[in-house]
Amino acid sequence: MSSDPIRPPGPAATPDFSAAYTRYALGLLSVVYVVNFVDRQVLSILLESIKLDLGLRDVELGLLSGTAFGIFYATLGIPIARLADTYSRKIVIVVSLSLWSLMTALCGTASGFAVLLLYRVGVGVGEAGGSPPAHAIISDLFPPEKRGAALGVFSLGVPLGILVGLMAGGWLDETLGWRTAFVVVGLPGLLLSLVVALTLREPPRGMAEGLGPPTRSFSAREVIAFLWRSHSFRNTAIGSALYSFVGYSFVTWAPSFLKRSHGMESGEVGTSLALIIGIGGGVGVYAGGWLSDRWAERDPRGRSLLPALAMLVSLPFWAGVYLTGSTGWALALMVPPAAFGLMYQAPAFTITQGLSTPAMRATAGAVLLFVINIVGLAMGPAITGGLSDSLEPRFGAESLRYALMIVSLMLAPAGYAFWRASRTLAADLAFVKASQQ
Repeated sequence: MSSDPIRPPGPAATPDFSAAYTRYALGLLSVVYVVNFVDRQVLSILLESIKLDLGLRDVELGLLSGTAFGIFYATLGIPIARLADTYSRKIVIVVSLSLWSLMTALCGTASGFAVLLLYRVGVGVGEAGGSPPAHAIISDLFPPEKRGAALGVFSLGVPLGILVGLMAGGWLDETLGWRTAFVVVGLPGLLLSLVVALTLREPPRGMAEGLGPPTRSFSAREVIAFLWRSHSFRNTAIGSALYSFVGYSFVTWAPSFLKRSHGMESGEVGTSLALIIGIGGGVGVYAGGWLSDRWAERDPRGRSLLPALAMLVSLPFWAGVYLTGSTGWALALMVPPAAFGLMYQAPAFTITQGLSTPAMRATAGAVLLFVINIVGLAMGPAITGGLSDSLEPRFGAESLRYALMIVSLMLAPAGYAFWRASRTLAADLAFVKASQQ
């Protein structure tokens, strides 16, 4: 990244956002996203302990880990993002971060399923205001040709958050119990919210493209209609949602799968999955953003073709994970799809930001996340848990293995959807660019 201040031409140019500050802002927002995923995913490593302590079924665990969180996270994301597009994006992030961190800590005090469900709803409400405002700020700090890599850095919050959540949660669960684990991972977010409030500055909307301040705001209905007319956005959203169905099901249920089918303990499960998803997924997330930028320089379709290729390559590895009886092979075979699968994220976010105008960017990001999380998060873990329950009479303790294997087949239509997006992406991007002239 250049050491010169970012000063795009036009009335929005400002000397306040130097290259050093843009890197700091990107790093700070990325740390917020790490905390987002720590608090979201720590539950998965604690599921077996919660199940034994509270006497729950797999479908109830699926509701806790996916549906309760996902429905509120997805549905409130759009109205909260509208606030971010209209008022201060920083304030939305600060309030949201404080809320989800507090709710995570309170999960450790839950006396039963209903109370824990309520606190998980609170986590979902808070996290609904995290990503869309951050996407919008990053898109105003970085020009289109660098945006994929920047959103790739931001998206490292997913694997790094999973790494910290699984590793810390696993050992805390084993040594201090699941209740203490929630408190320990939840409280740091309250301190981070103060750092964001005191140090984050918002760029003018449209700064990266050299555009002046937006002359009007758009309702959520107008943003949805604007995006949905785009074949590229529709197929990007479908592909992202189908992948997320597989990805959230795996992240939620992989600890239970390794404990039930391979006899691993919480600490070693947490460490193994943290390294696989954290490092492998981190490489994939950043590579997805960087490679899609390079490919898009020659052909804009590259932003869609890269995820399509990565998902199809992942499919045979997932089959191997669930078919092998060897613990070592199961863990080794998880590494390639952990990297390839998450290559979709930065390109999908970048496509969405490119298909929207500066005045609607936070809402556009929330629309994509709504589709992803209704299908992937709200439905994936619960349906996978229900499928595991239905297979238990035939397969016993191995039912979860076969449920996850069936779910992984959805990677094929996910890759196909991204390929279809590539066919119209260049024309749709040109239309949006022309509409801003």
